[in-house]
Amino acid sequence: MTSQGRPSGSLARTLTRGQAVTIGMGSMVGAGLFVVWTPASAAAGPLLLLSLLLAALVAGANAWSSAVLAARYPAAGGTYVYASRRLGEAPGFLAGWCFVVGKSASCVAMALTVGLYVAPDYARLAAVVSVLAVTTANLSGVHRSAEVSRAVVALVLSVLAGLAVSVLVAQRSGAEVFTAAPPGEPGVTGAYGVLQAAGLLFFAFAGYARIATLGEEVRDPQRTIGQAIALTFVIVLTVYLVVAMLVLGVLGPADAARHDAPLAEVAARVWDPGWVWLVRFAAAVAAFGALLNLLLGISRTTLAMARDGHLPAVLARVDGVRGLPRAAEVTVAAVVIVVALSLDVRGAIGFSSFGVLLYYAATNASALTLRGARRVHRIAAVAGLVGCLVLVATLPWTSVLSGLVVLSTGLVWYAVARRARSRRDGE
Repeated sequence: MTSQGRPSGSLARTLTRGQAVTIGMGSMVGAGLFVVWTPASAAAGPLLLLSLLLAALVAGANAWSSAVLAARYPAAGGTYVYASRRLGEAPGFLAGWCFVVGKSASCVAMALTVGLYVAPDYARLAAVVSVLAVTTANLSGVHRSAEVSRAVVALVLSVLAGLAVSVLVAQRSGAEVFTAAPPGEPGVTGAYGVLQAAGLLFFAFAGYARIATLGEEVRDPQRTIGQAIALTFVIVLTVYLVVAMLVLGVLGPADAARHDAPLAEVAARVWDPGWVWLVRFAAAVAAFGALLNLLLGISRTTLAMARDGHLPAVLARVDGVRGLPRAAEVTVAAVVIVVALSLDVRGAIGFSSFGVLLYYAATNASALTLRGARRVHRIAAVAGLVGCLVLVATLPWTSVLSGLVVLSTGLVWYAVARRARSRRDGE
């Protein structure tokens, strides 16, 4: 036992429901609001809202399954733990591998977003600095991380609310703010384009996974986790619908697909040019907040996998005083820095979606194995599983190909590590 009364090697259970919601919102609000509209508009064109709703339906089913499983298994690691317990060791490893790899790509996207908004000429250097800064914040304690997330969410929502009100006021005053989408707008077209955009937009909804991976640090997890996931999902979906309507209404699908910072362009059309910096600042802060919470969640899954011998044992070390997985957090940050020096934002979004969709496919498959589950739980699990697999198959081919390569690498690592463990056990 530690001096604070928890078992040795376990994490401190200190987070409240409000703090868990804040961490989830900090991940989701920053993960897509300022990044994902450009590639999604290029795929879906004027059908972007349909893609957003489809992504929300799949994410909602996943959130339901995550809440049910997290209440049953309130331990650090999320779906890695669920799949290991319900499906077996190999599926559990692959779920954890997909999460760590996919969310590391999300971290890269967020770090580069900070760089592109704050210092476009030195974007990669700024990305490295941002990773170092959030790692320092996380190492100082999860409470401080929750406080930073609360401030980030408050700033972003305030700026977005101001932008939305400005658009409505300008329209009511007679200004031609909204743009009608002419025929022949760009897009992959048809069902394939809608599904591809939904797969990319799913990148924006995956923040509730942060709550599940914090299961070992949340008070009263059987009640808190499900409530926090539901609250986070409803709030963020509302925000995303408002932002999507602003982007489509003011810019139209063509301009939304062309601009790397579509919300800054919206602000430029309704605000005085001297105030556009406020949106850019909010975007950078949002990405910073998402990066903070993403690194927090990845390190917890890394910790869980190391505990089970799937990753080096050093990553399972927990600080005896603060109850933090310092080795895992530092290692994940180092990997993100290396990848951020070579990958671009759009590639990171597609690659992240591939890994995270497969991760949630494992979540739903795990939920289907629960005995005595209510019928609504099984319906949600089936819908989530099918939805994840369909969206994965319709992602850009480069994302699918690179994802399959990394997935195969994980399988090789698992086979080698398992054989090594078997040899040690036989000696």
